[in-house]
Amino acid sequence: MKCKITRNAAKVILREIEKEENENLKLRVFVTHKHGDHAHYGLDMSEPTQNDTVVETDKGIDVLLQSDEPLLDGVKIDYLYFPQEGFVITNPSQGNHGDH
Repeated sequence: MKCKITRNAAKVILREIEKEENENLKLRVFVTHKHGDHAHYGLDMSEPTQNDTVVETDKGIDVLLQSDEPLLDGVKIDYLYFPQEGFVITNPSQGNHGDH
């Protein structure tokens, strides 16, 4: 499984990971709901389970992805400041570019 984190997103995520209450946790990307041929995604901090794949990213952040969810393979995590500040999670490898 693959996961890409942009530079903007990595800065925000690393600040969260470094908090004391998140000391033993990893970033999790999950599917909030699916419709048609794509999904909507969410982020959380949690411990790995036996159903997870731990994906190492080029930003030094390990990401938990549910192994049996194909719509998670290839997710891209970005953080935008405009038009609205926040995370944007898409999956270009699955045709989901966040454009609807």
